[in-house]
Amino acid sequence: MKKLISLVILGTTLFAEVQTEGFVGLDSQSYSQKDAKHSTNFTLEQQLKLSYEDGDFSSVLEVFAQEDYADVSNTKDNDRTFARINEVYFQYEFEEDRVLLGKNIRFWGALEVNNLVDVFNIQEGRNDPTRTDKIGAYNFEYTHYFEESEFSFITKLYEQKNKISASSYMYSTLQEGESLNGTLDSEKSLYRPNVYLTYNGSLSDDYAIDYAFIYQNGYDSQRYSTKSGSTYTEHAYLVNKFMTYNTLVVDSTLYKIEFAYADILDDNTVSDYINLGLGVEHTMGHFEDGSEIGLIGEYYYYHTLKDDKLSDIDLAQSFQNDLFLGLRYSLNDVSDSSAVGGVILDTQYNEQNYYVEYESRFFDTFKVKVDARYIEPSTSHNTVFAKQGRQHRFGFNISYHF
Repeated sequence: MKKLISLVILGTTLFAEVQTEGFVGLDSQSYSQKDAKHSTNFTLEQQLKLSYEDGDFSSVLEVFAQEDYADVSNTKDNDRTFARINEVYFQYEFEEDRVLLGKNIRFWGALEVNNLVDVFNIQEGRNDPTRTDKIGAYNFEYTHYFEESEFSFITKLYEQKNKISASSYMYSTLQEGESLNGTLDSEKSLYRPNVYLTYNGSLSDDYAIDYAFIYQNGYDSQRYSTKSGSTYTEHAYLVNKFMTYNTLVVDSTLYKIEFAYADILDDNTVSDYINLGLGVEHTMGHFEDGSEIGLIGEYYYYHTLKDDKLSDIDLAQSFQNDLFLGLRYSLNDVSDSSAVGGVILDTQYNEQNYYVEYESRFFDTFKVKVDARYIEPSTSHNTVFAKQGRQHRFGFNISYHF
């Protein structure tokens, strides 16, 4: 790892000008709950990205660090202070091909609230689960370009362990006195390669269609935990997984679909399962001031195919039979101001999750994001939200970008 980082820095420093970008920000939330969890949290965040391009060759180094105020000022730590390397990779573009080696982040999917097929990177388990916060994965990629599509062969070289915050943090899955074992139990070595074959492209004859198909052989993005005393151990298992995500634009309406089928190879604890997401987003006509409104509707379905295996609740699946109804308002102003909000209705366990988010930019370098959430958990099943309890939340984030 240290040698790879040193090579990137040395190469970009000696042979060309390094492009630098990043941000410093403050992220804060306040909650209605008191109990054993902190009712507020304040987190200082810093990110630095160095990139270099020379013809068809490019390299990237991106680092991120955060400090939770509770970790340095309170005897009940959140265990959310850390530094990590998000990305460090080399990439070379040929006329019809591309190769990449290193650690990077990928984004797959089309839906608004939850991307079922976005399985390449694990999420940072010590941060707010309502935001996308991926951890880079070590991999090799070869891509071949066709006229309107491309094929990729990707090998992820290492299955990463997860880390979670202490029980005092609002979104920790732990109760007071519990902990997560630092190991990841797996069927094979954690260095057993994950292989992904992807094919994606676009069609634009009569309608604007984007499509993508993914085959995976390796460790599933879904994991399960077992408990011994007060300690949890996380388990990873092997799958053949078939996924697709597609969009279709007809006039001012965008139709979206994501689908995944997982064939469990050897693990007898987890069932084969299917995961389906359907979405539609209709953009209303532009107003005189240039702003526009988008109406969003999405449905999520998760189903295990064997009843004698772990259920969706056991696997902490929060989108198993859910409907999202939302609204997006884009001002299309110089500050890129926008607001999005709606409600997620769990039609199976009778839960409601209401939220609204607003973000804007000023002086070209500062970004502000404000959000408010209300969660009404299930009273009949021990879901993820039921474990956290009824929640009122207000969040504020400000960051300086350079």
